[in-house]
Amino acid sequence: MRVAIVHDWLVTDAGAEKVLKALLDIYRDADIFSLVDFLSKKDRETVLDGRFAKTSFIQKLPFAKKHFRSYFFLFPTAIESFDLSKYDLIISSSWAVAKGVKKHKNQLHISYCYTPIRYAWDLYDEYTASLPQPKKLFVQTALEYIRKWDIKTLHRVDHFIADSIFVQERIKRTYNRDSTVIYPPVDTQNFTYTPNKEDFYLTASRLVPYKKTKLIVEAFNEMPDKKLMVIGSGENLKTIKAIAKTNVTVLGYQEKNVLTHNMQRAKAFVYAAVEDFGIVPIEAMSCGTPVIALSKGGTAETVIEGKNGIHFHKQTKEEIMEAVARFEKQTFDLASISEDAKSYNTKRFQEEIQEFIKSFEV
Repeated sequence: MRVAIVHDWLVTDAGAEKVLKALLDIYRDADIFSLVDFLSKKDRETVLDGRFAKTSFIQKLPFAKKHFRSYFFLFPTAIESFDLSKYDLIISSSWAVAKGVKKHKNQLHISYCYTPIRYAWDLYDEYTASLPQPKKLFVQTALEYIRKWDIKTLHRVDHFIADSIFVQERIKRTYNRDSTVIYPPVDTQNFTYTPNKEDFYLTASRLVPYKKTKLIVEAFNEMPDKKLMVIGSGENLKTIKAIAKTNVTVLGYQEKNVLTHNMQRAKAFVYAAVEDFGIVPIEAMSCGTPVIALSKGGTAETVIEGKNGIHFHKQTKEEIMEAVARFEKQTFDLASISEDAKSYNTKRFQEEIQEFIKSFEV
């Protein structure tokens, strides 16, 4: 069986790339397609085993390495430019336009969907609100085109897989399509249980606005007796460093072994983003570390109040502070937290994917 795996873009090793890696470990001879491939040498080895994806014309456009997202209005044309006619099975790893690849009637297209196009649907207002004119008008017009294209190409997907119940509901609401939930793979083998916790909290993510790391830091600024460690890099790093008080340590980007070591030692992991699923909180739980997280999105499904963590309900510093106070009054079975987290392991993901695909004739 000839297999093509289509990934929106390859620029870093994040959650979607962990799914891609697990898929490539199943289909080792699959060809990889992506709008652009700008992975670093290190990430290329981790995600693609040193391979390169077949890319679209956007790869060669001016300034594409840093600003390929500025060509978003060309993404539909670019994804449709791939000739996948020789493949029996197409798997799209899609949070943007990968699901819109062209296919013929004798091919099977399974779309592993992280979300319908976020900036065109759920985050449309947030994405366009602060744009100045005339850029705002251009972006709104382009996104309206992308929305129409997104709906028009739905017939190209034979079956959707959602990465959470949260996304399953979004697929139904946006596309009026049913989907099967298969949770993403989590590296529970390397994030191992450590019973001895130390007196600090941890948060780790890309430091971008929607992750709300700045909000977590602001909350801990109001709790000088509680220590917070922040791991990650991104556009908000300088701002977060500037506002962090003495009880908040901002480490910036750290290698995986440093992240794992601190996850194992932290008394709790704090997470404030609305995530489609949220792999990092599961990694923390795999270490036996309880999670304090927002009760929306993927963490509403994976964090169980009083069992493996604590929920807060609004993205405010007051809610985070109140959740921390509740956490400190409770005790948790750390070994059970770690054991339960192992149900999200990579082998489970691969077996569920294979079973799902084998249930359809190619």
